[in-house]
Amino acid sequence: MAPEQIVPIVAQVLAGMSLAACCGLRAFLPPFAVGLAARLGVTGLAFGDGFALNPAFDWLASTPALVVFGVAVLFEVAADKVPVIDHMLDLVQTWVRPVAGALVVASTLAELDPLWAAVTGLVLGGGIAGGVHVAKAQIRLLSTLGTGGIASPVLSVIEDVLAIVGSWLAIVAAVVAAVLIALGLLVTWSLVRRFRRRAGRFARKADPVAGG
Repeated sequence: MAPEQIVPIVAQVLAGMSLAACCGLRAFLPPFAVGLAARLGVTGLAFGDGFALNPAFDWLASTPALVVFGVAVLFEVAADKVPVIDHMLDLVQTWVRPVAGALVVASTLAELDPLWAAVTGLVLGGGIAGGVHVAKAQIRLLSTLGTGGIASPVLSVIEDVLAIVGSWLAIVAAVVAAVLIALGLLVTWSLVRRFRRRAGRFARKADPVAGG
């Protein structure tokens, strides 16, 4: 494979991975962003190439798909701000977000055969989206236990911003998006571990018998 063929494929893989990570936060926003970008002919700033979909996924740029995903985005964003419902939404989307992650990865691999794009999407996109979803759910649970759910709407808005910015960067600057998202995941994992250790220490102090 010639170097001029490798660079676009690497960019597409990085874009797909970044979009899949955003699916772990908001299932429907990245597919909507991908379809809208293809519909508008958005240019990839990082490599100067137009953003393109794998031909098998051109339907994402169709008007019906954009309407359906657009409405789903509005519902997801609004429902996630309501206490209790946000946890129910997370439970349901344990399966939805990996599927969305697989979809966006497969759709961005324009250089691959549709079958291989779909397989790559299932393995790569589903795993990334599912992992981010689990981390997000843990942070939400810790927030609920620590603040009684008061901080959840604030966290939800932060997730909205991250999903929007991450999806946009994945489309126009895939390398930048991949680096920033990787750093964000490392910071998030570190915070979750630190939070859990503190919660464990508080629990032992509150229960002298268990603490020995």
